[in-house]
Amino acid sequence: MAPTQAQQKAARAKVLAGGKPAKARTQRYLKSIEPQLREGAKSTLLLKGIKCSQAMGNLLKDMRAMQAPNAKLMSKKNQIVAFDDIEGQQSLEFLTTKNDCALFALASTNKKRPNNLVLGRTFDHQILDMVELGILRYKSIQNYGGSVPKKRIGSKPLMLFLGDLWQQDSNCKKMQNLLIDFYRGDVVQKLVVSGIDHLLVFVASQPQQGDNANPNINNDPKLIIYQHTFFCKLKKNPDDPTSKVPIPFLVPCGPDMTMQIRRTQFAEQDLWNLSLKQPQGLKKKKKKNKTTNLFGEVVGRLHIEHQDVTKMGGRKSKALRRAEQTAKEEENEALEAELGREREEMQDEFKQTYGFNKE
Repeated sequence: MAPTQAQQKAARAKVLAGGKPAKARTQRYLKSIEPQLREGAKSTLLLKGIKCSQAMGNLLKDMRAMQAPNAKLMSKKNQIVAFDDIEGQQSLEFLTTKNDCALFALASTNKKRPNNLVLGRTFDHQILDMVELGILRYKSIQNYGGSVPKKRIGSKPLMLFLGDLWQQDSNCKKMQNLLIDFYRGDVVQKLVVSGIDHLLVFVASQPQQGDNANPNINNDPKLIIYQHTFFCKLKKNPDDPTSKVPIPFLVPCGPDMTMQIRRTQFAEQDLWNLSLKQPQGLKKKKKKNKTTNLFGEVVGRLHIEHQDVTKMGGRKSKALRRAEQTAKEEENEALEAELGREREEMQDEFKQTYGFNKE
């Protein structure tokens, strides 16, 4: 269990003052919650509100099964009201910080808002986004019986968003980002086919008149989101038995639900931009004029000014230095020999003129 909030504040104050926390457990905890260059999967805290029905409790259990092992379900009920209550939001921030969870889901039921589900996430131990959903229809995993295989721990989901509202409506765009953050699991670079064992389909639409499946939303203009979950069975291709590429067959497995957006509390633009900021270690420097060819070789292109090769002083090897020294010696010897011949000619000319040699 993590240290209490008072112990964390005291430990942080001591660290800022130049000291170290007294307990090794506190030191390990503070080191574990430090920001990392590459974070793992976000954990989800599943909570029950002041009143929670059996159906909403089953919904939290199904969400834990879908997000395992990165989900923690609290069994006790909490006196927390997420919207319009500062103390409730502070309680959520405290519980998410204490349990080291960046995501949370709060299920509750009352007369004014029956089957209520609040999804949210935090940034820097503060609430970033919150969406209040009304569960109009819910079909649990248990309703499909035990014939459908369960989701494997650590597998990645395929997520499909149908409807133009996901791109047109601003609330839909933010809701889509929140749902992806909830169900994507571990952040990986590569993925095998067997690691995809379930599919999540989200359909966004406006309520229409005469909807027999949901008669309670005929006169309510709020957005409706349909969620359907399918299990992917990989089988051999019947059309090509020799092929090694499997064909996925979809089997409904739940949980399936119809959600209605009741209230939203999204982050301000400044806080949202701050949450998207990446550390310097993750930003890759752009390599200019470098490409990789078909064989994996790096090919570069240099852009330089015109150079005068005749004025460039290159590096001379030992053999070139010896050759240059030999050439200079031969040139000096030839020069001395020529000077000697000129001197002898002058002596001969002087002797013929005056009859004796010049000393």
